[in-house]
Amino acid sequence: MPNIANHTVNHSRNVERLIAGHATSDGAGVKLTRLIDQSLQQRLDPFLMLDAFGSDEAHDYIAGFPNHPHRGFETLTYLLAGRMRHGDNAGHGGLLEAGGIQWMTAGRGIIHSEMPEQKDGLLEGFQLWINLPAKDKMQAPGYRDVQNDDIPEVPLPNGGKLRVIAGHSMGLEGAIQRPVTEPLFLDLHVPAGAAFSQPLAANLTAFVYVYRGEMTINNRDIAVQQLAILDNHPSSDGVVLHAKQSSRAVLVTGRPLGEPVVQHGPFVMNTEEEIRQAIADYQAGRF
Repeated sequence: MPNIANHTVNHSRNVERLIAGHATSDGAGVKLTRLIDQSLQQRLDPFLMLDAFGSDEAHDYIAGFPNHPHRGFETLTYLLAGRMRHGDNAGHGGLLEAGGIQWMTAGRGIIHSEMPEQKDGLLEGFQLWINLPAKDKMQAPGYRDVQNDDIPEVPLPNGGKLRVIAGHSMGLEGAIQRPVTEPLFLDLHVPAGAAFSQPLAANLTAFVYVYRGEMTINNRDIAVQQLAILDNHPSSDGVVLHAKQSSRAVLVTGRPLGEPVVQHGPFVMNTEEEIRQAIADYQAGRF
């Protein structure tokens, strides 16, 4: 079993800012918490949006996300509980179940739906939007799902667990690898009193979202349902997270693109002209 001590971090990053998110709804009225919005897109480049959703009240999610368009970015949906069905106009389809993920590349244009495949019970998870570089925004759309049993994971000392959704950690290759933005998405289960260390280059964008329990980074508390933006101090070589109680969190990092971001609803491009073209293409049925 790998030992978390093998991943030594000498100078952990600090918490630059804590985000509580704000309650909103999307799709056909699905209630969620938006943790990353357009106001943070430059700071958290290449990440565009992060939504957390979780409810055992069917009326909060049952209407789902009927057909809607996207262009210019990618999405990662990670389901902790429940069932969601994906379908799109490129011919892709899949059932997302608890512990599984869906990775969709909108590229030059896709129209898709994400609908609950349940009438009651808990539906919980995350959706992260990741930008595409300008040179790749008009690539062909794509879709992939990875079920729970196919997500690489490893037990940690003292009963913890690491799931590697994207990128690499502790010798594991995650379920998803992407060029240019190089996203790392880890689901951490850390017992009370234990710690997890992850080496990180100082120039990478990084944040932590605690969805169970309470954690600390350099003695800065991160309460449940708080997102911590990590600083980019040049002396840092990673991050060390300590669990004050049995905790679960996602650690997300990526390589900034440093390109202009122009968003209009479900379209994310580099210029206003490209946005106008995306709207025209969608209205003309060219997605």
